[in-house]
Parts: sequence; structure tokens; C-alpha cells
Amino acid sequence: MHKIYIDSGSFNLYYQLPQIIYSSLISGIINTLIKFLSLSSKTVTQIKAMKINEKDNSDKNIINKMKIKFGFFFAISFILLLGFWYYISCFCTVYENTQIHLIKDSVISFGLSLIYPFFINLIPCLFRIPALKAKKGDKECLYKFSNILAIF
Repeated sequence: MHKIYIDSGSFNLYYQLPQIIYSSLISGIINTLIKFLSLSSKTVTQIKAMKINEKDNSDKNIINKMKIKFGFFFAISFILLLGFWYYISCFCTVYENTQIHLIKDSVISFGLSLIYPFFINLIPCLFRIPALKAKKGDKECLYKFSNILAIF
């Protein structure tokens, strides 16, 4: 707030850039947590792969685990949304003249969060393409390394 006051209300991207990067990293961590709680494709694949005899016993356990997982997902999402709404409402009420800066920071952070996954997903591809073209011994090492990078 003090920097905005010193700059006479002008938007200073150089000063705001570290804050935008920090907010993108924090939102990425929260996004990873929410993905872990909400995505259930691995569980559904496990159920499909089971034999009929195994399904009867473990179906109820798996469904109960998924219900608990989805319950945590909705509870955490709801709490986070309420917290964010309250924080932004209070911030915009107290600092009425900084709302334009908040909107600009939010748009830049949102755009950054749309762009950086392309680069993150490009890194494993840079190792996988040479792995497919390499000799047999080197191929396995590069391919496994690209799979490890793809997990992150």
C-alpha cells in the first residue's frame, strides 16, 4: 500500500511481479491439494480392474473412502471460498482506491497460471523425444526420467 502511495497510484509491474509469482505458487499448492481430494479416476480404474469376486468385498470400502474424500473436498473448498470472499471484501472496503491494482494483479496472476503449465508440461517432452530416438540403453534412462518429471 505504501508503494502505491509513493508511486502516486500508478501501477508498478516490477514491484508487483514477486507478489504475483508468490500468489501463483500458493494457488498452485492449493490447486494440487484440491485435485488430490477431487479426482477419483484412479479409484474408478481400480474398481474396473477388479474381478467380480473381489468387487463385492471392497466396493463398499472404496465407495466409503471416496465419500470421505469428496466430503473433505467440499468442506475445504467451501471454507477457502468463504475465507477468500471475506478477505477480499474487507480489503476492498478498507482500501477503496487500490481496487484497480487488485484487479490488475488478479488478471496477471490468472494469465500466468494459464501459461506456466505449458512450460511445465513441455519439460518432460524435451526428454521423452530424445529417449524415443536414442539407443536401447540410453532410451530407458531418459524415458524413466521424463516419467518422473511428468509426475510433478
